[in-house]
Amino acid sequence: MSRRVSLLLATTLLISTQTALAQEAPDQSHGDHDEGSGEIVVTALLGRNQSDLLAGTSVVSGDDLARELKPTIGETLSHQPGVSATSFGPNASRPVLRGFQGERVRVLADGIGSFDVSNTSVDHAVVINPLTADRIEVLRGPSALLFGSSAIGGVVNVIDSRIPRKIPDEAIHVDALATYGSAANERSGGVRVDVPIAEKLVLHLDGSYIKTDDLEIGGHVLTPALRGQAAASSDPAIAALADLKDTLPNSAGRTWEIAGGAAYITSNVNLGFSASRYDSLYGVPIRFSLDPAVMAESVRLDVKQTRLDARAEYSPASGFFEGVRFRGGYADYRHNEVAEDGAINTTFNSTGGEARLELVQRERNGWKGAIGGQYVLRKVDIVGAEKFLPAIKTQQFGLFTVQSVDLGTIRAEAGGRIEHASVSAKADAAIGNPDTRRSFTSYSGSLGASVEFTHGWRLGRNSSYTERAPSGEELFANGPHAGTQAFEVGDAAFAKEKSKGLEATLHGSGDGYSLSASVYYSWFNGFIYETPTGKSQDDLPVFQSRQANAHHYGAEIEASVRVATIGAVKLNLDGVGDFTRATIRGGGPLPRIPALRLLGGLEAQSDTITGRVEVEWVDGQDRIAAFETPTKSYTMVNGSLAIKPFGADSGIDVTLSANNIFDVVARRHASFLKDYAPLSGRDIRVGVRFAF
Repeated sequence: MSRRVSLLLATTLLISTQTALAQEAPDQSHGDHDEGSGEIVVTALLGRNQSDLLAGTSVVSGDDLARELKPTIGETLSHQPGVSATSFGPNASRPVLRGFQGERVRVLADGIGSFDVSNTSVDHAVVINPLTADRIEVLRGPSALLFGSSAIGGVVNVIDSRIPRKIPDEAIHVDALATYGSAANERSGGVRVDVPIAEKLVLHLDGSYIKTDDLEIGGHVLTPALRGQAAASSDPAIAALADLKDTLPNSAGRTWEIAGGAAYITSNVNLGFSASRYDSLYGVPIRFSLDPAVMAESVRLDVKQTRLDARAEYSPASGFFEGVRFRGGYADYRHNEVAEDGAINTTFNSTGGEARLELVQRERNGWKGAIGGQYVLRKVDIVGAEKFLPAIKTQQFGLFTVQSVDLGTIRAEAGGRIEHASVSAKADAAIGNPDTRRSFTSYSGSLGASVEFTHGWRLGRNSSYTERAPSGEELFANGPHAGTQAFEVGDAAFAKEKSKGLEATLHGSGDGYSLSASVYYSWFNGFIYETPTGKSQDDLPVFQSRQANAHHYGAEIEASVRVATIGAVKLNLDGVGDFTRATIRGGGPLPRIPALRLLGGLEAQSDTITGRVEVEWVDGQDRIAAFETPTKSYTMVNGSLAIKPFGADSGIDVTLSANNIFDVVARRHASFLKDYAPLSGRDIRVGVRFAF
């Protein structure tokens, strides 16, 4: 433990020292990273500068998004500070924020939920396609609670233009993207078209397609410990698993999506809607059985969703409020879990909607704020022999506010949320559940301030109190789940989860440098977590949800410094580091907590060519929960080249990248399936973007 903390502190000191030296540099030019440090974060509700926020924040857009783009949200964001991924194969990878995953991280589409069942289980994909994103914003910490009590870990907001926000200058505006990735023979493409058909009316159409084969990996499928067990088996089929390598079985997939929308846009009004259809069929990597009496299942998920969205915004010319914003959506979702012979084992049906109203106050003498309300409805019904949940209906009503005051040197902010949630489950004899209804009223709040102690440098502190109602899955699960290949058990008696938290932040930026760092600590009362019990039922390992007191702390840092300027080329050195530790009080470590991670990159930037090489080192994780296995460290080397072949303003970009150049075997500790499904091996990617 002390070695890991020392490594992180040493990296922080090194980057801070480089930043301080860069502050004295005479060069007055700005690179792309300098501009990134000043991004306006719209997910912050008040649309504030990234450096003004009192919690960790990341924005991925433009060339950075093109370089990092992968088929899943989790893998696309995995290089951001404080972010890991569930990595349940290449098709289902959800973001993990500061060690939190599942129910504690909200993944949003333009400000409201994804209306899928990805929070129910890690094998369920998020029904948001990164190919459609204009930008992705990540909020970590208590500010995310404005989007729901389940966002205690953070919020990932994928911002798109399906409901247009502006009228194109052209008679028709087209954005197109085509990508090839070698590791899974990935072929993907997308196109977006905006057409102004009247002075104030815009029509939008977009479509995308992704197809992959089984993923190539850097070595063996199973860990050395499992390979040893397999090799010792007298069963030839099990013994053969010890030699399984190079390709991850049952990991191929294909996804297509189409959407249309329209918006009426004036100087102070934006009214619009969109409709979309999502269709995906993908394999779930196999949790191979080493017991001859137990047959491992090979499952594919056939996912379909139809979604409707609406947005209305009005900006009065005067008065107390400068903006009134409404965002709403509804979706009908279904997926079938399909066995190897084509039979449907289980069907997940979900319908849901969300409506959100925000009233943004006009700034007066440095004071600004917003108040709002939110309603969420979700129904989940599972049909089939392997259902592990009764039919569940969840309703949430929330009221929230955030208020801030800017006194120049000192800036202060307060936020609060009250939420009432009701979760009801129908009687189901198959899993032994009676008619049950639980209701919870949760209160959350935060108070923070920052001070500019020297020009361009701000030190902040934020304190928070949060409450979260347990989800239907945490309360009522009791049955086998083929996708995760586990027997999942909840507890209908769970109480609210409560926590107190402190976070300190440091932001600095200027000519040729930027720095953002956070240190956080949370105390939980009644933390809900899922852990294996060591028992088995229906030939599956039992995973039991439990509730206990816990503490959770960590640190993260992101920095960039210009080290040289050679003609029109700027040479930047950047780094990311993050560390999380979580412990059940008196009960040992929490499971699936990411290990210390350090990433450093060297980037040469010009108007038409940007080249980058980076090294990511992830420490081994041997601080593990009962029945959890340790994870070895790994080091990956990546490189990329972004080219604008016809000039900076041509609208044509080409991105070449090589990920995991040395083809190492890497496993993320946050993954349920890490011992059976390593990350991608060497992946050579080519992407072309067009805009005209």
